Amino acid sequence: MTTSSQAPPGVRSTFAPTARAAEARTVRSPGPARRPEPVPRWWRDASASAGWLALLVVLALWVSGGGIQELGTLSGALTSVGRLTGLVASALLLIQVFLMARVPWVEQAWGQDELASTHRLVGFTSFTLMLGHIGLITLGYAAGTSDGIVGTFVDLVLNYPGMLLAFAGTTALVMVVVTSVRKARRRLRYESWHLIHLYGYLGAGLALPHQLWTGTDFLSSTAATVFWWTLYAVCAGSVLVFRVGLPLWRSLRSPLRVLDVRSEGPGVTTVTVGGEGVRRMSVRAGQFFQWRFLDGPGWSRAHPYSVSAAPDGQTLRFTAAHVGDGSARLATLHAGTRVLVEGPYGRLHAGVRSHRKMLLMGSGIGITPMRALLEELDQAPGDVTVVHRVRSRAEAVLADETAALARARGARYLLVEGPRIADRPSWLPAQARHLTDVQALREIVPDVADHDVYLCGADGWMTAARTAAIDAGVPRRAVHLERFTY
Repeated sequence: MTTSSQAPPGVRSTFAPTARAAEARTVRSPGPARRPEPVPRWWRDASASAGWLALLVVLALWVSGGGIQELGTLSGALTSVGRLTGLVASALLLIQVFLMARVPWVEQAWGQDELASTHRLVGFTSFTLMLGHIGLITLGYAAGTSDGIVGTFVDLVLNYPGMLLAFAGTTALVMVVVTSVRKARRRLRYESWHLIHLYGYLGAGLALPHQLWTGTDFLSSTAATVFWWTLYAVCAGSVLVFRVGLPLWRSLRSPLRVLDVRSEGPGVTTVTVGGEGVRRMSVRAGQFFQWRFLDGPGWSRAHPYSVSAAPDGQTLRFTAAHVGDGSARLATLHAGTRVLVEGPYGRLHAGVRSHRKMLLMGSGIGITPMRALLEELDQAPGDVTVVHRVRSRAEAVLADETAALARARGARYLLVEGPRIADRPSWLPAQARHLTDVQALREIVPDVADHDVYLCGADGWMTAARTAAIDAGVPRRAVHLERFTY
């Protein structure tokens, strides 16, 4: 451990603090980088209200189209409820697409972590309703014919306008949902999962002709037609503008190039990029970009990396562990390689802090945004504590650099080493198993309840650290984290 003050007695023996001189590496002073103003909190409420309003409009259009009157017979009830589930599923599918369109105001209001969580919830709900729609419509039509359920389903797919395309779109969505289940995701490389996930856009697009040609609720009134066309246009336009157009325009207008590539140890690389485009960016320490490097095959797949140094208006720096093909290629980059970026994204920055004091907790490679935050933060001596959790000292990425920066800025830096506790969820190492997570947190930072807590690391570790912080009295709104699990 390297700190500006000693750890409390109860923690000292457990975490084995040692005074250590940091390697000489220049600690940069943040320059005149453009930093975005935090988005007002009411934007979050407004965007959530807009989503619920869209669903209420769908319900109102179903009612006005005779949905309730058709509930009088078995066939009519099955068909009418099937129409409603299909309409709500379509609306949720479009909302799901919009959530991940990287609309700046929405992304900054919610943060990538909550957007991704809501995206998954909305996606699985939409998929369940879509299956209900298919089943109920088939049963409703079958109740009025002698073809049986299978015969009716085949007839619908083959003989109704747009249904064959809708069937293909459903197949694409099934593939996306199956690979989104946690166990399936763990078996896939990020590159493979990302490619399969793009079929979600195809599935949404293939469903449109079915609604246009056979959807009575889509065409029943001018209001319905205008509503659905507007919803599709907003979602499609958001993807095209914010996921494709804006990043491409920025990259072409002000090209970025790799300036330096440096190894930080086995399996870890730091990349620094620069160019006129950096000066134009409004970015804060703690935020991340989606990076693409035009260095050959595979350049089209973007990878999320947080900046590991405070933006100075001239360069951007990130540090990444080699956890897949894309991140392993970073070590082979050369100076001058062209760079395409999307972003910045994320709410893990000082603009959301609500207390003067801050606790920055990073596990493994998750220390990188904490190091950048430490460099940028407006702070007085003793305001900031950095907890760096690693399995061993050899794996402590940027430890010496972060320790030197902490001393220069009057912050406390604590390196917590050791293998994880195997038999319970915990942010602590095995040698601290006699302490609860809350006890350890309070011994390191006795007044932790008066801090903002920033977290970055493995998913399970962040969950344990977040729970400990909240149980120690930190308000939920003062705990900030971003999950990069796909």
